[in-house]
Amino acid sequence: MDDPTNVLAALDHATEVAPGQVILLNGVSSSGKSSIARRLLIDLDRPFFHMSVDMIGAMRSEIRTHELDGTALAEVLRRTRAGFHRAVVAMASAGNDVVMDHVLSEPWRLRDCLTVTTGIDVVFIGVHYSLDELQRREQQRGDRPTGTAVEQIGSVHAHGIYDLEVDTSTDSVEACSAQITTYVGRGPSPRAFDRLRAA
Repeated sequence: MDDPTNVLAALDHATEVAPGQVILLNGVSSSGKSSIARRLLIDLDRPFFHMSVDMIGAMRSEIRTHELDGTALAEVLRRTRAGFHRAVVAMASAGNDVVMDHVLSEPWRLRDCLTVTTGIDVVFIGVHYSLDELQRREQQRGDRPTGTAVEQIGSVHAHGIYDLEVDTSTDSVEACSAQITTYVGRGPSPRAFDRLRAA
């Protein structure tokens, strides 16, 4: 059995670790965020974790979720997303670097992220894709209601401020990842999240 003193010492050391960095990819459904995130794990010069809101949602009981009425489902989805934000922050607070893959389609999601990531370096990336291509890709995927991406376009980028924006309808996933990697490599600078908090 581990010596309790050593365990406590290890925990104390863990609390002293500098927070990791979060690269937040925000874009509508089917815009290519997950593909960029997977490429970033290859291109970035240190180990990052890919954490997506879809991954967290997939952990929830599918059977029990389908039993919920509209009001109860909305509340569960809200708690899921709030939990996702805090899970990312917990990983970063322990010193881990994270690529966060999200859809900020409701104003409260961005507000919550701004609140819970205080003290963490967040690089905010807008991921865009053309409307026609979004519709085509959504039909090909077939894993979400048709029109989901189109409905999200107006709200997802409504805040209008990013550190960097990429477009997967004009650039390859590799090119988008390279742009982000280059930006991250420049080091700390005033961030979009700082300006959004100030606003």
